[in-house]
Amino acid sequence: MLARRRRLAGRVALLAALAVLAACTGAEESRRPPGRSVTPSVPSPSPSPSPALASPSPTRTVPPPDPVSVPALFTARYDGRGLALRRTLARTDAYTSYSVTYRSNGLRISGKLDVPRGREPFPAVVLAHGYIDPAVYVNGQGMRREQDWLARAGYVVLHTDYRNHAFSAEDPTAERRLRLGYTTDVVNAVHALRRTTEVAVDDDRVGLVGRSMGGGVVYNVLVARPGLVDAAVVFAPVSSRTADNFDRWIRDDPGRSALSDLLLRRHGDPRENPRFWRQVSPRPYFDRITEPVLIHHGAVDATCPLRWSRATLRAMRRAGVDVRLRVYPGEDHAFVALWPQSMRRTTAFLRANL
Repeated sequence: MLARRRRLAGRVALLAALAVLAACTGAEESRRPPGRSVTPSVPSPSPSPSPALASPSPTRTVPPPDPVSVPALFTARYDGRGLALRRTLARTDAYTSYSVTYRSNGLRISGKLDVPRGREPFPAVVLAHGYIDPAVYVNGQGMRREQDWLARAGYVVLHTDYRNHAFSAEDPTAERRLRLGYTTDVVNAVHALRRTTEVAVDDDRVGLVGRSMGGGVVYNVLVARPGLVDAAVVFAPVSSRTADNFDRWIRDDPGRSALSDLLLRRHGDPRENPRFWRQVSPRPYFDRITEPVLIHHGAVDATCPLRWSRATLRAMRRAGVDVRLRVYPGEDHAFVALWPQSMRRTTAFLRANL
């Protein structure tokens, strides 16, 4: 009887001790940071390998971009420098014009520079001209009206000739690389302007202006080097989808059949190898653009159809670009009657954004 009482008393003491232990555990859990779960310690059925013995996770290797592609421009190194005033071309009441050269990734590139009179430092624009056969092209050709207008408006104007034009160095690969080297020359023109001590340029106020093929070059520059400039204007630009330009000017041109055959043999038809043709177009990369863009286009442009700029506008807006399109009734590719209106809009846009 006594032993039974002792066992019963022991059980009561044990239950009391367990109750105290449970109360202590509950109190400790209530002090854990909120939201932090408590995981019970459960023995693992098999020991986990130590970190030292664990197999390393595979490293994913990202292949370099195709050298003939817009993404290759993203990681390229640019060395624009050495802007040199070679010869005085003209002096007007508003500006002085010079024939110039600068360096572009190992090549000497020529151009024309207009330096306004007035208070320094000056805002600046780099001009990218449209297609002119390099065999007949001369220094500064292609955007004479725009050069004069912008210089009179107080901008330093550097009109690049591109490689293979005028006094520039020869690049025999330019055509088969779909003229992506022109983009390099424009990027380097901006760098050369900023680095020169020949002209007082306001480094924080630099823009781009391109025409026709040069409009496509400007699109490439904007996606290749976000933040390089402060604003961009294009007139009657080519398509931002390079396959459109290939189909229009290369595929069926008898004078360019050798180039067409080479491109199709090397890269395939745009319908059969859309990946390559997508990568040589600026449109898929519009989300990289950080600058405002103004597009001018004639309503009856028979060279670069208005629908191309409408498609570019939609793609840029989807990508979040600050872009606007101005359409000019009755104007073809060259712009005649409404060209002064387009330039007034251009200077107002540049003043607002440079």
